Amino acid sequence: MDPALRQIADRIRAAATDATPLDIRGGGTKYFYGEAPQGEPLVTSELHGITSYEPSELVVTVRAGTPLAELEALLAEHGQCLPFEAPRFAHPANPGVRGGTVGGMVAAGLSGPSRASVGAVRDYVLGATLVNGRGEVLSFGGTVMKNVAGYDVSRVLAGSLGVLGLIAEVSLKVLPVAPAEATLSFDCSQADALRLLNEWGGRPLPLNASAWHEADGVGRLALRLRGAVAAVEAACGHLGGERQDAQQAAAFWQSLRDQQHPWFAARLVDDGAADLWRLSVPQTAPVLALDGMPLIEWHGGQRWYCAARGQAEALRDAARAAGGSATLFAAASPDSLGAATDSVPKFDALSPPLARIHRALKHEFDPHRIFNRGRFYRDL
Repeated sequence: MDPALRQIADRIRAAATDATPLDIRGGGTKYFYGEAPQGEPLVTSELHGITSYEPSELVVTVRAGTPLAELEALLAEHGQCLPFEAPRFAHPANPGVRGGTVGGMVAAGLSGPSRASVGAVRDYVLGATLVNGRGEVLSFGGTVMKNVAGYDVSRVLAGSLGVLGLIAEVSLKVLPVAPAEATLSFDCSQADALRLLNEWGGRPLPLNASAWHEADGVGRLALRLRGAVAAVEAACGHLGGERQDAQQAAAFWQSLRDQQHPWFAARLVDDGAADLWRLSVPQTAPVLALDGMPLIEWHGGQRWYCAARGQAEALRDAARAAGGSATLFAAASPDSLGAATDSVPKFDALSPPLARIHRALKHEFDPHRIFNRGRFYRDL
């Protein structure tokens, strides 16, 4: 066994014996997401490096502590990418230095602007090596797509926020960079933007990402097209709109991916700091009866709202009424680790059947409850 992995496994076995909670840390960029971290830090930075990469096979195996930016740079050298555009988020204390890690990317399960068109993080996880709550090193999946019976554990890890164990290594499917890309802009209201997106979604168009927001009283829809050169050019001619400069468009989508766009920054200025909520709803959901203008992504499926803490129930009620859910993504007044300090839960409550599944999985992988205790739901 690799010395760094052996040291981590030994640490976990000791923590299980003493019932000492552990707080798994990668790049430390997403402490704001989920409930408040608890326990002694267990850092994954020593689990670093690319284990194997076969560009011709479109598969890469990488250790969990590897910075996501480092992996993406390697893929770019070969004209390939992780198409779901997971946010990298610079470390709060050292912007741009390290950013998120591959393990943190999988554990958080967050995807960027293209998620609605290309799939989520979990759709690209082929296999994983996990250290469970007994200090056992377990491997799941492999390096090819295949059907499995029961739980596909490697994919269950995506979005688990580390409550099942420490992700040591993952194998990921990668894709070639699209031959052509263009971004179109349309001035329109929120209702018109949703109507257009639903209309375009029913056509054979190379849609990749979309974003609508209002600035200075003007609503603007950005639409990114990706695919074959002929398909992208034909779509541009058919859809109309204003074609954006390529470099400016790339900067715009990157600002959305890492939440550096002015819409996100505006919630933290002066004394008007507001909570950031993410509502996941069907793409066909109409304009929601909520205060404030959202930023809408994923062809209508992801809607960001800035709101005061007293609006939590209204946001959750509106999401449920539309057939979706609401997450307190980032609190306005975080503590030193970026987690909320009050009684508003970050995630919607689980239904009883789902709660039983969550508890059963937690008990199976982490019987002593040492990993990221309460990070996902406070009673897990």
